[in-house]
Amino acid sequence: MMEEFHNIRRLPLYVFEQVNSLKASARAAGADIVDLGMGNPDLPTSQSIVDKLCEAAQDPRTHRYSTSRGIPGLRRAQANYYKRRFGVTLDPEKQVVATLGSKEGFANMAQAITAPGDVILCPNPTYPIHAFGFIMSGGVIRSMDVTPDDSFFPPLERAVKHSIPKPTALILNYPANPTACVASLDFYKEVIAFAKKHDIIVLSDLAYAEIYFDGNPPPSVLEVDGAMDVAVEFTSMSKSFSMPGWRMGFAVGNERLIGALSRVKSYLDYGAFTPIQVAATAALNGDGSDIAEVRDVYKTRRDVMLDSFSRAGWDVTPPESTMFAWTKIPEPFSDLGSLEFSKLLVEKADVAVSPGIGFGEHGDEYVRIALVENEHRIRQAARNIKRFFAENGHETSDKADNVIDLTSHR
Repeated sequence: MMEEFHNIRRLPLYVFEQVNSLKASARAAGADIVDLGMGNPDLPTSQSIVDKLCEAAQDPRTHRYSTSRGIPGLRRAQANYYKRRFGVTLDPEKQVVATLGSKEGFANMAQAITAPGDVILCPNPTYPIHAFGFIMSGGVIRSMDVTPDDSFFPPLERAVKHSIPKPTALILNYPANPTACVASLDFYKEVIAFAKKHDIIVLSDLAYAEIYFDGNPPPSVLEVDGAMDVAVEFTSMSKSFSMPGWRMGFAVGNERLIGALSRVKSYLDYGAFTPIQVAATAALNGDGSDIAEVRDVYKTRRDVMLDSFSRAGWDVTPPESTMFAWTKIPEPFSDLGSLEFSKLLVEKADVAVSPGIGFGEHGDEYVRIALVENEHRIRQAARNIKRFFAENGHETSDKADNVIDLTSHR
């Protein structure tokens, strides 16, 4: 009993917990930490969605066990959303299953399809569950590039040629967490052609489909002709509707894969609380104004962050999408690595960010900055960082701190 359990041995210590511990200690000592670390939306859920939850909860019939696949109205609402947003037709009975967020969906899909030793092609850096859901299921991860262009495909061909056994699944994550890059429909067409050629499953995480800033909505891989033969896509209401704690997401796509996921889930859970599913149904059937308001808030915060951090001496890479910026550690701190730099920001600048190493070894030159504080707090973070840089000999801009110039990022 003193030896570590097998599955636990396969999981490294959670990198983010080290930063979280420092945050907690600093706050206990009275520090005012501006937390741009965890991607935990601070925006309230729309009142109309909350009201629908409360209304449904008054009906005692909703207090009983629900269904792990999702109530029929919710699955129909998700199918209708895909039809409106992507032009994709889904059978809500066979091609849609509700999940407890996209994270649970990914983990249980891994349970459903993975045999011990199966090779999974996974982007690096990426959201941790993409890799560790399969690792916990006995799979082996082969890391891939994350850039959605022509450079993506030669490593895939090498992986198929040199991996034993041949890879069984390819994970996609666009708009990407943490890198914020977006894939085009042409890219997805090449991915589906590759997957069909090599008999590989495609698992696409589309959790940030509605958080984009250039007026060009990101596509779904299921828009590609024939994608339904090999692909499943995971979405979440956490960011689009500011419903992170509600734990409501979906898996949609290939009927056989959705059936396998549904079967695993039927053994593990009874689904989300029925009033949550009723409220989620109302949200999906809405006019989209809730989503637009959330998107506008993140765009404004992004613009404020880019300008205020630039004046502080940190030229953050402008994100195309998501609620994150993924940017290199500034000189002269790059040699520290992302974890030590993130710790230093908490200790010396009262600002928390996520170390890139937490998303994979190829992320160690970067940090992820989450837009989960209001504009005033983002400017405060920039002032703290500017002071920290000045104390460490890092040059900053001469622009006044109270000038907000957004024109360069329009």
